[in-house]
Amino acid sequence: MSGYSVDLPLDADFELRLEAARRFWLALERRALGMPPLALPALKQRRLILALRAVDGWQEGNSYRQIAQGLFGSHRIAERAWKTDDLRSRTIRLVKLGRRLMRLRWRALLDRRRGRDDK
Repeated sequence: MSGYSVDLPLDADFELRLEAARRFWLALERRALGMPPLALPALKQRRLILALRAVDGWQEGNSYRQIAQGLFGSHRIAERAWKTDDLRSRTIRLVKLGRRLMRLRWRALLDRRRGRDDK
């Protein structure tokens, strides 16, 4: 497969465009593409999803116990030892992370490419 070329502007997104061009070449060659360049590792993605769900529950006025039940299931929440349960601490940390993501306007980060002019 010779004779193909890619024109890449030297702008702020050059590295991302270069990786996309490399993945395109791999697809043309019918080779494995690997991970997408903007993909998050699975554990980090899961943690961010849990944090956003937790902050949604917190904004609705739910208690940490109710949020934990929604996130992890009622069967995992101990009745007697809630104050010392590790899921309580994890839930509180997830709510704090979700609030921090809200303050940092995570939606603007995720929608960064939408509506942008590439002139």
